[in-house]
Amino acid sequence: MRKRLFGRDEAGRPVEEVILESADAAVSILALGCITRDWRVDGPRGTLPMVLGFPRLEDYLHHSRSHGAVVGRVANRTGGASFTLDGRTHALTANDGANHLHGGAVGLAGRIWDMETDTPANTLYLFYRSPDGEEGYPGNVDFAVSFRLEGPRLICEMTGTPDRPTPISLANHNYYNLGGEGTVKDHLLWIAAREYTPTDAALVPTGEIRPLDGTGRDFSTEREIGDTALDLNLVLDPARDRKRPTARARCPRTGRQLELWTDEPGMQLFDAPEMTIAVPGHDGQSYGPFAGLCLEAQHFPDSLHQPDWPSIVATPEKPYFQRLVVEIGRA
Repeated sequence: MRKRLFGRDEAGRPVEEVILESADAAVSILALGCITRDWRVDGPRGTLPMVLGFPRLEDYLHHSRSHGAVVGRVANRTGGASFTLDGRTHALTANDGANHLHGGAVGLAGRIWDMETDTPANTLYLFYRSPDGEEGYPGNVDFAVSFRLEGPRLICEMTGTPDRPTPISLANHNYYNLGGEGTVKDHLLWIAAREYTPTDAALVPTGEIRPLDGTGRDFSTEREIGDTALDLNLVLDPARDRKRPTARARCPRTGRQLELWTDEPGMQLFDAPEMTIAVPGHDGQSYGPFAGLCLEAQHFPDSLHQPDWPSIVATPEKPYFQRLVVEIGRA
């Protein structure tokens, strides 16, 4: 495990980076937004980056589209940037047109978290106290995120303990590219999901749940991503075997495979079909359309307006918890 100063933000505050290392991988985490900045494995042509990321702090501050961050308090979209809880309406930051996205204009992804390391356990702990009213959310929340690297497997646990009822739904926003460069169009993808939540023109769910069959976006049988533009919330099969992976991606160019385990009810599937980043990423790469694949385990978007969907309201007696396991190795 190594630690270094990655940079200073525009207010002069230091942002540190911790690098977790094993015989199979090296994973770099920033204090800014719990960002997974880099994930390296050895490939047929040397060391390969498995996630999109940037070499400079200013690139994250000005050009990132949530690259590698833990987003929230509530990930994805909340329609109308407001919600009602216990008879009181709360106005959230509208940062996606009239809607609220990934926790607001700054959200958890833009905060500098406190860091603690446990070298014998190869684990990094990050902490942030979100004050009452931040981005419009009620209540103080003590957030904690941990990353532990075990061989090729990264285990991320996210908790949020509020002092009153408040919505919490976090997501890890890594962009994966198992080729180490180029696009993810040749990746083979499988996900344990046969349904999705349709959206309106602003990408806010309509409240329906429909089958994926016939949409061209059904990956319940492994197939190539190709030119399919993907940005939808999948309804993960509630009867799936939780001991087995929920999703799997493979790159035939490198023979690298990603397997992901989650207990969350949904997963945002996004392959960045319109992404164009103005600054270079890892190894001088240009990140354009289809440069990365997001597999964001989450509760359903706009759950605050859909009472029949799994609740995202956490309480002091029932705090928020999510466990995410991602393993990258040879297929």
